[in-house]
Amino acid sequence: MSTPNLRDKLDQKIFDAIYSRSLVYNTCWEDPAVDRRALALGADDTVLVITSAGCNALDYALEAPRRIYAVDANPRQNALLELKIAGIRKLAFDDYFAIFGEGYHARFAELYRGHLRSELSEFAQTWWDRHGNWFTSKRGSFYFHGLSGLVARGVRAYFATRPRLRTAMADLFRARDVAEQQAIYDERIAPQLWSKPVNWVISRQFVMSLLGVPYPQRKLVEAQHDDGVSGFIRSAVQYVFRQLPLADNYFWHVYMTGRYRRDCCPEYLKEANFARLKEGLVDRIEVHTTTVTEFLHEHDEPVSRFVLLDHMDWMSSYHPAALVEEWEAIRTRAAPGARILLRSAQARPTYLDEIRIGLDHVRLRDAFRFMDAEADSLQPRDRVHTYAGFVIADVPA
Repeated sequence: MSTPNLRDKLDQKIFDAIYSRSLVYNTCWEDPAVDRRALALGADDTVLVITSAGCNALDYALEAPRRIYAVDANPRQNALLELKIAGIRKLAFDDYFAIFGEGYHARFAELYRGHLRSELSEFAQTWWDRHGNWFTSKRGSFYFHGLSGLVARGVRAYFATRPRLRTAMADLFRARDVAEQQAIYDERIAPQLWSKPVNWVISRQFVMSLLGVPYPQRKLVEAQHDDGVSGFIRSAVQYVFRQLPLADNYFWHVYMTGRYRRDCCPEYLKEANFARLKEGLVDRIEVHTTTVTEFLHEHDEPVSRFVLLDHMDWMSSYHPAALVEEWEAIRTRAAPGARILLRSAQARPTYLDEIRIGLDHVRLRDAFRFMDAEADSLQPRDRVHTYAGFVIADVPA
């Protein structure tokens, strides 16, 4: 774990300034289908998941674990999950899908005032009082708002200036099979897409910050890819578009179009699953605005499943002592046999080999059992594919 230099510190101040005022993620960019295979959730499980946009907490709820704690230090992310939960409780499916599936509902303000606002916390009320117009925006979709939405909007604007590329992308998402996808990508998309200006733009730290990627995480990418950030992104996009079926890849569909289709959307946006959530499964989710460590210190109940996304990447650089404290809290609060999932910009996060925890300074890889082979077998199925590393660690039973 390296000591932050002056550039790191300046970048962190800029990143913190952006992060502390903004909704960063308007949708989750971690594949819950992969997570569910790894988690094997049962009726007695308690899950701690970093909230992000809340999609995956709702996805896990469909497996009916006993409790899901959605934890995020950014209250705007929790405000989004609160709005989704309120909508499940109070709205009919067609209205709900218009809001969170299509990202646009002409009567959102009416529905919000009449049915949703009273269900929200004080912070969430204040946030959506100011930002509810994102669902009625002339830009066409909620998914073109928030920081990651700004980047998606920029991509859409770029495609608008390149009609042939825009048509090719539309054809790609209508392809009947992977072979057809490969032909469209190789012949019509790749030659147009990866120009020098595009490679330059996607390598800028400002763009990475909008996507929630701080400078240390960018450095991890650059260290393991000869062509830097642009090369990594190009490889990830190429893998998704050439190797994985796009028919159910709702992650890239919403990013490119600003909306989901009813046959290509997260599980919580499918009508039958919406009904199951409304019947009571959604009530198993608790929302907490705090850090993972603070939550674990304040709650006595053992946790059997942890979904920690990629936040340890930047903690390893900016807050190494806090990262050690978090792992110590996980070991203290984890139930016997608990399972931990995390993602990383590194295929093999080096900080996991460096961390020592407890009074005896035990190596992290000795305190937990890292299931590298299982993680490696699941990683190729990830429909997002923007993380180089997927980590599974088990607590000894």
